Amino acid sequence: EVQLVESGGGLVQPGGSLTLSCAASGFAVSDDVMTWFRQVPGKGPMWVSRISKSGSTTAYDDSVKGRFTISRDNARNTLYLQLNSLRTEDTAMYYCAKGYAITPDEYSRPDRGTQVTVSS
Repeated sequence: EVQLVESGGGLVQPGGSLTLSCAASGFAVSDDVMTWFRQVPGKGPMWVSRISKSGSTTAYDDSVKGRFTISRDNARNTLYLQLNSLRTEDTAMYYCAKGYAITPDEYSRPDRGTQVTVSS
């Protein structure tokens, strides 16, 4: 069974940093594209960053480019998102996903996601 568990969120001041983790089980993170999404109340998940199956290619939404870094540790079977220079508009629930999309069944689960709150 494919399982993903996000962690690492928290309350941070503007300009601060966080590292989000996504621990995977039931598959290898190196076997597929992995994607980070974020969601604010009342809106659907928005794509934030993606890493290719090979790990050699990464992509970022323009809103986070230059501030966020996606990576993975194949030995730990874990995906990461380093968040730097955080802004109040980065406040959201963050989710990881196997592949290019996340389904409502995935992001609506109460045990999914890690909350990032950027506030002074």
